[in-house]
Amino acid sequence: MESFLVSTGVVAIAEIGDKTQLLALLLSARFRKPLPIILGILAATVANHALAALAGMALAQWLQGDVFQWVLGVSFIVMGLWALKPDTLEDNERQRITGASAFLVTLVAFFFVEIGDKTQVATMALAAKYQSVIWVTAGTTLGMMLANVPVVLVGEAAASRLPLKAIRITAACIFLALGIMVLLNASHFIG
Repeated sequence: MESFLVSTGVVAIAEIGDKTQLLALLLSARFRKPLPIILGILAATVANHALAALAGMALAQWLQGDVFQWVLGVSFIVMGLWALKPDTLEDNERQRITGASAFLVTLVAFFFVEIGDKTQVATMALAAKYQSVIWVTAGTTLGMMLANVPVVLVGEAAASRLPLKAIRITAACIFLALGIMVLLNASHFIG
């Protein structure tokens, strides 16, 4: 259960102000059909994060012992530093969103925008740490939905009023704390 709760919290906070929120806002404004957009976000996130969690588990089995602990700790610290950088949605990503149904456009756009995104990397690291594809995927997916569904439902009015800088700093602190805890645990094994 810890893996589910930590995964949910970390991703929900880290996702605020992320480019996928900008994409959710853009899709909401373009299609004005919240349910297909929400379902598209859900389907894309489950697929993307399940693959990331599987990759994280495979990485954890490949890297064992102290090396794994150090790689995991450093990856959380890198995630913390990455969380400080605000995301933007590139113009070419905006232009690719055309025609088709709101669901399919959302599914494809969210899946590809999430590739290499900090929440995908966090999902890999969390799955490696907790050794649970199902609970981590469920948690990171719920975190993604908690961050993006309000944007789809409420739109720009709510998104423009959130203190994004403070939220990014909070997310960075959580990732940094996780990384430091893992590294301290790895140092405990060495000393």
